[in-house]
Amino acid sequence: MTSQEIRQQFLDFFKSKDHTFVPSSPVVPLDDPTLLFTNAGMNQFKDIFLEKGTRKYKRAANSQKCIRVSGKHNDLEEVGHDTYHHTFFEMLGNWSFGDYYKKEAIQWAWELFTEIWKLPKDKLYATVYKTDDEAEQLWKQVTDINPNHVLKFDEKDNFWEMGATGPCGPCSEIHIDLGPKFCNGKHKDGTECFVNGGCPRYIELWNLVFIQYNRDENGDLHPLPKKHVDTGAGFERILSVLQNKTSNYDTDVFVPIIEHIARICGQDYNQSKEQVAYRVIADHVRMLTFSIADGGLPSNDGRGYVMRRILRRAARYGRKLNMHEPFIYKLVTTVVNVMGNAYPELIDRAEHVTAVIRAEEEHFNRTLDRGLEIFDKIKTTLRDKKKKVIAGEDVFRLYDTYGFPVDLTRILAEENGLTLDILEFEKLMEKQRERARAASKFGSQSLDSDNWIIMNEGDDSSFVGYEELAIETYIMRYHVDDKKIRIVLKDTPFYAESGGQVGDRGTLILDDIQLEVVDTQKDGDHIIHICNKMADFNPRTDKVLAEVVSFERQDTQKNHTATHLLHAALKSVLGNHVNQAGSLVESDRLRFDFTHFEKISAKELREIETIVNHKIQQNIPLEIAHEKYTEAREKGAMALFGEKYGDIVRTVQVPGFSLELCGGTHVRATGEIGIFVITSESGIASGVRRIEAITGTRAVEYALNAHDTLLSLNELLNSQSDQLIKKVKILQEEKRKLEKEIAKSASSKLTSDINSILAQTEMINGITTLTYKTENVQANQLKELSDQIRDKVKSIAALLLSQTDDKINFVCMVTDDLVEDKQLNAGNIVREVAKVAGGGGGGRPNFATAGGKDISKIDASIEKFKEVLKKF
Repeated sequence: MTSQEIRQQFLDFFKSKDHTFVPSSPVVPLDDPTLLFTNAGMNQFKDIFLEKGTRKYKRAANSQKCIRVSGKHNDLEEVGHDTYHHTFFEMLGNWSFGDYYKKEAIQWAWELFTEIWKLPKDKLYATVYKTDDEAEQLWKQVTDINPNHVLKFDEKDNFWEMGATGPCGPCSEIHIDLGPKFCNGKHKDGTECFVNGGCPRYIELWNLVFIQYNRDENGDLHPLPKKHVDTGAGFERILSVLQNKTSNYDTDVFVPIIEHIARICGQDYNQSKEQVAYRVIADHVRMLTFSIADGGLPSNDGRGYVMRRILRRAARYGRKLNMHEPFIYKLVTTVVNVMGNAYPELIDRAEHVTAVIRAEEEHFNRTLDRGLEIFDKIKTTLRDKKKKVIAGEDVFRLYDTYGFPVDLTRILAEENGLTLDILEFEKLMEKQRERARAASKFGSQSLDSDNWIIMNEGDDSSFVGYEELAIETYIMRYHVDDKKIRIVLKDTPFYAESGGQVGDRGTLILDDIQLEVVDTQKDGDHIIHICNKMADFNPRTDKVLAEVVSFERQDTQKNHTATHLLHAALKSVLGNHVNQAGSLVESDRLRFDFTHFEKISAKELREIETIVNHKIQQNIPLEIAHEKYTEAREKGAMALFGEKYGDIVRTVQVPGFSLELCGGTHVRATGEIGIFVITSESGIASGVRRIEAITGTRAVEYALNAHDTLLSLNELLNSQSDQLIKKVKILQEEKRKLEKEIAKSASSKLTSDINSILAQTEMINGITTLTYKTENVQANQLKELSDQIRDKVKSIAALLLSQTDDKINFVCMVTDDLVEDKQLNAGNIVREVAKVAGGGGGGRPNFATAGGKDISKIDASIEKFKEVLKKF
């Protein structure tokens, strides 16, 4: 069977058991700050387990996109070196939310494995938690497993926990014995060739988790009012078994990628001595394709940092296959061909993913060159100090900052007769892992905790704000801390921040108490009204008048609908590769981040602005509906990065122009927006641009201010508006001519003054030294002066400075004899000198330039130069 058939069989099996198919949530969980990446199928149901949310269904099944590269799940160094660890993988899962429990979960898992997929019963083992006698007996009663194959283990293997606190429970795992040929023999050094013994002969296929406890902050377990089932089966491992392969990398989700790599590098995978490199690259390009398609971008922090490291790791393994030019981006099409049927978002965003990876690869090539330069400096320093061991701190810096795998640093070291301080490096790596683990942990504080005062029981947070901005309602519960009061209402007109739209502000009035709502946020399915604290808040009634600030909501709605118009206009002008990468919708402005790989021209911006304003002038009524997700997507509705969608979605349509899935608030017709003005366009990351814009009254004010400025310029320059640009160009040309004349005069003066300048030399630490300070001389003129000095003086170190307007230009020149004999380095010297004046720079050992921001430090910079020379 193919991977597509096996995946579909799993889903169809559980549909036959009355499970609802739930699409995979994005692998980049933009709505969950506790996670770098979605790492399990249960992530999108976490709010149910924490009793913060509900669903319309009680049974669910899906195939979830997962990434595990940090925290306790960090097996990165194993990826590609063994046959079954991956950064990206799919997790098949089925769930029961307070419905069926252990009996059905065990019975159906056995039925699927042995009756549908025909796995050999005598090769299967079931593990249970050491005190879970119920699960042990059910395995023996509702399946025909060999009773001797039901094994008990402790917390390490068979007790699942979401975090340090919160829902948890025993689990039951299904393992398979793959046979003696899979044994790696490592059990001879202390591990065991058996289930949970660390031998790849016995591998886990499916984990059935029975969530029945809540662990409190003291570590004590308390029974949950509702018991849940959460199962997860590694798709790639199941493929390997069902397709009778010895490695996950031999299955049909990997083979086409590996074959593509072989075509690019011109080497046969099966004959290669570098098969690990093929497997690492194939794994990593899958991880990158899915994470970028779901809204992630390589960067220098958080999940973006992890993505950048993964990409650079793949690029480095590419060099083992003699691939020194960008190549990973070429593999995206194959990943899309293999996986796009199951995950259509890959098809939609293939062009974007390809462009992001290519840009990153090109950037890494430049970074790699910089890293090699750093290694050369480390090597030179050790040679000068007659040492042979590269410090662990330097190894870590190369790894952490420049993406150098340790094996690359080791190879370079061996080529130069050096070794690495691996122990120190490992200590620094462990500190980094601890930081990652700390960042990945989350606790739970349910709305039902003791910190909340409950005034009414029952359902809450019914949002009526699409139709109403002021209603009478009831307080369900509230929470008071040192700074704020948080209130949950029965019904509310307040929109809670989501989808880029900020939360509403307003007032809550209870008899003689008036609370100012400064923000509205979501906590699972609950809408939290965050109010400024008042003294002795102790409501005598649960009745409340809830009222949103209407003019702010109306302005926010204008900006939100304008964002949809802008998105469609961008696609129309720039191309279908444009996708939303982030947004902010407030009452006074909108900000829209989108995928595009070059600066937008003034002409394109004008065209985009014109299209949006044309749609506004047409006063098109919006059409808002609720429909099935699949039907909305078939109609072309845009699904946005990082958003989770249920079976029924809300669509917002500007007929004939824009159709998006959106839960935000909008105007009734486009004409209400009034006017749309783009205020800025900029780049914020590799392949991501940002547009900021305003609408309505703010846009009118902006246009009037611009008109006032134009009139003032006309008056100052004695010009008419249609002649203003021409007049400014004439003034600019006249300014350039004057600057050239001044520069020419300054150069002539410097040349004529060369002898008097050289007369200012002094001896510092046996080095002929010159410092020369002037004004209104450009850096290129200082360079010309340094060349003249080099021609006239055989041995000298010179610092030339010029104050121009509010900055300092530095030029440092060192003759070659001082570079060789005294180890002077102009780049290092000028960098230290410029730092004094709040600047920076660098260059070659014999010539370097820099800039400074603080002109008051010009004399201090000269003193720093002399101080540096005294050290040599």
